[in-house]
Amino acid sequence: MVRQISSTQNKEVKHLLQLQEKSRLRRKEGVFLVEGQREIQLALKGKFQLKALYICPELAGFEEFQKLITEDVQITEISLDVYKKLAYRGSTEGALAIFKTRENSLNKIKFETKTPLLLVVEAPEKPGNIGAILRTADAANVDAVFIANPKTDLYNPNIIRSSVGCIFTNQIAMGSTLEIIDFLKERNISIYAASLQTSKPYHEVDFKGATAIVMGTEATGLSQQWHQNSTQNIIIPMSGEIDSMNVSVAAGILIFEAKRQRGF
Repeated sequence: MVRQISSTQNKEVKHLLQLQEKSRLRRKEGVFLVEGQREIQLALKGKFQLKALYICPELAGFEEFQKLITEDVQITEISLDVYKKLAYRGSTEGALAIFKTRENSLNKIKFETKTPLLLVVEAPEKPGNIGAILRTADAANVDAVFIANPKTDLYNPNIIRSSVGCIFTNQIAMGSTLEIIDFLKERNISIYAASLQTSKPYHEVDFKGATAIVMGTEATGLSQQWHQNSTQNIIIPMSGEIDSMNVSVAAGILIFEAKRQRGF
């Protein structure tokens, strides 16, 4: 049965706003909000469990979702005012959904190849950077993305939006730096840490074997634990006045060099 909500003062609308704003509530309830038809479709394709769907009939229809919606999914028609209250974006896709969160533990990661290509990012904080990194990872079709010592809730709406739904297309695991190092070493995956210290230019390194490319933040770089356990530190040579670039840009350069070596 399709319900209807027309008032922006409705308790459910207020609850949805809290889900967007409060990571503590998302963790407590084990759900998160997704905005946009493409993002919803990618979440469904990624086999995330859909709990509820909100459609603004003035902007969107149910046709795109009918084949994917099961009987236990609550469908609600919302007014244009309610949609504008909830929507982050200025675009008018007219669809929002609640999905169940997924456990992003290391033991959930599966590789389909003996020479996986992995991207590891330590302590990223800015949702926009995390989203851009996930877009890069999707574009390169890496085998997994690891976030070490996470500082931001993975289901932050800004990450979902800036990743353009690539949060749903990548294998993602979160853990401490030491947990991830142990995971990589147990599987004989070479660690290439982006660092200024005792580094080789990235294009002189062989990335064709099982490889983890490890990035730190622009502000603090990588922790000493990565330097101590790195197979080889790598560097992107620069010709300007600064010695660093945006982490998502640097990740793209390194990941696509590895893809080039592997023949894409």
